[in-house]
Amino acid sequence: MITLILLIIIYLAFISLGLPDSLLGVTWPAMRLEWGMSLDAAGLVAILTTGSTVLSSFASGHVVKRFGTGKVTFISCMITGMALLGISFSPSYFWLLLLAIPLGLGAGSVDTALNNYVALHFKSHHMSWLHCFWGVGATVGPIIMAQCMLLTDSWRFGYRTIGIIQLILALVLFMSLPLWVKHRKISASSIIEDNQITTEKPIEKNVFKLKGVKYALSTFFFYCAVEFSVGLWGSSFLIHVKNISVETAASWVAMYYGGITIGRFISGFVTFKMSNKQMIRRGQIIAMTGSILLLLPLPHYALMGSLVLIGLGLAPIFPCMIHETPTRFGKNNSQIIIGYQMAFAYIGGAFFPPLFGVLARTVSLTLFPYYLILCIMIMFLSSETLTVHTKSI
Repeated sequence: MITLILLIIIYLAFISLGLPDSLLGVTWPAMRLEWGMSLDAAGLVAILTTGSTVLSSFASGHVVKRFGTGKVTFISCMITGMALLGISFSPSYFWLLLLAIPLGLGAGSVDTALNNYVALHFKSHHMSWLHCFWGVGATVGPIIMAQCMLLTDSWRFGYRTIGIIQLILALVLFMSLPLWVKHRKISASSIIEDNQITTEKPIEKNVFKLKGVKYALSTFFFYCAVEFSVGLWGSSFLIHVKNISVETAASWVAMYYGGITIGRFISGFVTFKMSNKQMIRRGQIIAMTGSILLLLPLPHYALMGSLVLIGLGLAPIFPCMIHETPTRFGKNNSQIIIGYQMAFAYIGGAFFPPLFGVLARTVSLTLFPYYLILCIMIMFLSSETLTVHTKSI
């Protein structure tokens, strides 16, 4: 019963983690008009949020080792909720910039802490479903915001509502703190069937000395480079290169995100039959196939299938890579390494899509499929090299 209750709380925490992630894009048009800011001023907010998340991810392994997953998750959720409430009362753009920092710090800590806890104490299908629930939160967040703006004609009530939801969850997490201690004791002597960690590796002060760590970081970097790039540039490619209408392109990119979310739900069941390594490899091949199809002169409806195929291929890679980390590098090192992996993932997602934007502007948007293929190829080679180095075939 303790395990079930804690698992429900973790799932709720991941839904709440996704809630704020897509709010800025929805609310920025109204925010900038109210404050008289330019369209591109949102970029600085995104940079501060992502930068804070990266710093938090790098430090979270050490913080979690000191205070424990339960306390870190509770404090991070409380910080995030307070930041969202603060944004709802912000009198100017300056306060939005200021509050973007704790918003990013809270998100990075809870993301890393929960990913490592699930990797250590639960089976692979729970990791896939966990990330599926993040997609649910990222989808529900804009819906809540849209309804609040419809009712009040103000973005502030939406941020306030989601901030209150976060603080309610923080209260639940505070009340659940004894459960984390009890569950850790229950599962301390157990071996996760999926991971089969039979010989624990010693603690390594400098985890970069461990074989394969750099390839793991590279895999996460290029995974998020691909995922974020399709989300940012997929619609522009369809409109300007494939001559598809704006409305159709937007709906097809939504189908891409749907492919990731539904794919992770399906992946949870597939992991009963396949190992994490098989899921990662097959996912990369499927994503590569979808990217290659974008090069072909296919009918418009087939292009939608290409984007969905990329989404379905990407779906199992991130959660299965996270879940495989304790097996590859040891339970003693997994918290630090998962923190670094999350940080490199955020860096890849933050910097590579804008870099392609520069390439598209100076050369051509038609390079988009070639860019995706190159990134997926590097990700695939990094992942396969990691597998060889950690003897995890």
